Amino acid sequence: MKKIANIIVTFLTKLRILTPLRTSKLKFLVKCHKWPNFKHPKDINEKINWMKFYGDTSMWPIYADKYRVRDFVKECGLGDTLIPLIGKWDSVDEIDWDALPNQFVMKCNNGSGDVIVCSDKSKLDVEATKKHFEKQLKKKLSVLSGELHYAKIKPCIIAEQMLDASTQPCNSSSLVDYKVWVFDGKPLFTWCTWNRQQYHANVAMYDMDWNFHPEWSVWTNHYVMPKDHIPKPVCFDKLMEAVSRLGKGIPVARIDMYVCGEKIYFGEITMTSQAGYMDFYTQDFLDRMGDLTVLPVDK
Repeated sequence: MKKIANIIVTFLTKLRILTPLRTSKLKFLVKCHKWPNFKHPKDINEKINWMKFYGDTSMWPIYADKYRVRDFVKECGLGDTLIPLIGKWDSVDEIDWDALPNQFVMKCNNGSGDVIVCSDKSKLDVEATKKHFEKQLKKKLSVLSGELHYAKIKPCIIAEQMLDASTQPCNSSSLVDYKVWVFDGKPLFTWCTWNRQQYHANVAMYDMDWNFHPEWSVWTNHYVMPKDHIPKPVCFDKLMEAVSRLGKGIPVARIDMYVCGEKIYFGEITMTSQAGYMDFYTQDFLDRMGDLTVLPVDK
């Protein structure tokens, strides 16, 4: 039923029968099973949506742009955390595939879940990759998700150096993603994801003392409780200092980082985690994060 309802809402939005605000309210109902109050928000999902429609989002197109955000990271004095950039192109026709290194990570600057990880260029299906990114560049995320700041991002393709996952302090089929929840520069929770596949990932939420809190998560076939846990990074303090700088002055943000050996790398800044319809945390935890998010409407 949830899938059918989502399809109906998407269809009505594409016909411009629904405004982005009404679309977000209906999607919230479908995903979170309650009618939202965006004007007087309580939990973190409602507060993300308040920021989407009533807050100051002037910096959001920069935060969400995986290319332009690199300049913001440098301005914060964290240029050494940036993954080396191989190239940036406005269309697939601009890419010199022969000039690319044997290994790289390619993605759209405004995308989500569109990453191509190439570990051996000789095995890369270039034509399929071109079609993939041609399709991604045409996607219009802003209206369907209510994330209007994406409409202000000029789409492009970027390629970055592939990080060495073998230097991580744990076994994982993918890089461990340290998704840190930061409240006006104060990091409080780290949501780790690893062994990521298209429809499956191990996830775990940790507090600042690196205690695992399974009671904060909703476990599904997609988000699976781990049998083994991610050890606390040896560079934990440095990691938290970095996200504190990046999140200072922002009511709430999810800042994603990577750790290879003892070096930290910047991933992205997410202002609208799952567009503000997160259903993988318990309601108690969503309420708790909402209490920690101080908006102008709360003052």
